[in-house]
Amino acid sequence: MNTTASAPAAKAGETELGRFGHWIGGREVAPHSGAYFTSTSPADRRVVAEIADGDSEDVAAAVAAAEAARRDWARSTTAERAAHLKALDAIVREHVDEFAAIEQAECGKLPFHSRMETLATAEYFDYYGGVVRTFHGGTIDQGPDQHTYTRHEPYGVVVIITPWNGALNQGARAIAPALAAGNTIVLKPSEFTSASTLLFARLATEAGLPDGVFNVVTGTGVGVGAPLVSHPAVRKISFTGSVTTGAAISKLAAERAVPVTLELGGKSPLVVFSDSDLDGAARAAAATVLINSGQVCSATTRLLVERDAQEDLLRRIADLLADKQPGRDFGPIITEPQYEKVLGFLESAEKEGAVAVTGGKPFTEGPGAAGYYIPPTVYSDCTPDMRVVREEVFGPVLVTLPFDTVEEAVELANDTPYGLSAAVWAGDGALGLAVAERIDAGQISVNGGLVSQETPFGGYKMSGYGREKGADAIYEHTQVKTVSLRLPN
Repeated sequence: MNTTASAPAAKAGETELGRFGHWIGGREVAPHSGAYFTSTSPADRRVVAEIADGDSEDVAAAVAAAEAARRDWARSTTAERAAHLKALDAIVREHVDEFAAIEQAECGKLPFHSRMETLATAEYFDYYGGVVRTFHGGTIDQGPDQHTYTRHEPYGVVVIITPWNGALNQGARAIAPALAAGNTIVLKPSEFTSASTLLFARLATEAGLPDGVFNVVTGTGVGVGAPLVSHPAVRKISFTGSVTTGAAISKLAAERAVPVTLELGGKSPLVVFSDSDLDGAARAAAATVLINSGQVCSATTRLLVERDAQEDLLRRIADLLADKQPGRDFGPIITEPQYEKVLGFLESAEKEGAVAVTGGKPFTEGPGAAGYYIPPTVYSDCTPDMRVVREEVFGPVLVTLPFDTVEEAVELANDTPYGLSAAVWAGDGALGLAVAERIDAGQISVNGGLVSQETPFGGYKMSGYGREKGADAIYEHTQVKTVSLRLPN
């Protein structure tokens, strides 16, 4: 589990966003230890909030609240749960500006991006509020004297652990289907970005969600994460984050035979053929390093381009990234440790001989130097063995590798321990689909194909297992029961 040293707490109310306790059983609860830690803005390093520093006692209280609410929530009808999800959709939309402001302050997100993510959060509740009305089991024909059917039943108390880069948005894509399936929830947000999730918890209660159905406990991985995944009443875990932490959670869960959905790292390929729409491919490549400054698990950060188009495509990408300004066109790296890690990748890339087409150096003056900003960086002259090519950077860094044949393109695309997502750009759509089917990844876009709330999302290989999004995600949060009745003659 990750740990974070707690900074000295300011007096309550002195920060921009204020002081936040846990949300347990439909009310705000002070931490058992009385300790809080400070949350700082990555845009300028100012303290913006105080967050409850939880421990195992807080975890026990939250799980007890979820357990107490479990049976009534599981017995509610799909129509009743649909109404609650629609109410959550409405209240997020009603408070979109408040959520956006919090994520701008605590995460450093740009105004348009924070608003877009908040609206996408609302859409998860809208979508699953509709899908749950189609939720059903099946019947199995075993002859006229048998009535056999299946039911999809909730696990019970589900733990959701979310990362710092998506805050509420990535939480919602697990919260909504878990609630739709009839589970109660205890959620641990990242200690770096907790405020928007805590606001959501309060508003969910105001919107009528029964007490104890959704609970939030904040704190570190050691203080809160480990006790949560080890708690005997927890029957399902959903985790988004690093491979290392995901593996640790899997080991703890395996000791109690608890199922886990893991959405882990990625080093996704963007395969571009020379006959494709190079302007479209260039926009996709530029977006990879601009959106959330590359802090997206599914970002296609390995640009694999047919050799005779490489120079042209890199020029187009560099033109799109020219004059982009920190705080206006891209945000900061959200945490200081991740900022230092990305700087380490820039240093290693230079030492190993990669050539920066654009970016490659940290800001030393101006607005960029005030926060954890790193300029969008694109490298050429890369080789498959370079550290910056092999490892997930989780920052605004795109590496480029040329290929000469379709076989080589597929081989390079699959030359990674990850398999979360991919993109293919090809003038021949049939070729694009053929290549997509040979790439080992859970989600692949061809020529800008749309991915959304409706499309299942999850990884192959070390990128994890299980699926979020789409109708599949509801069933991900259920266990199947078979019932068979012998009918009278």
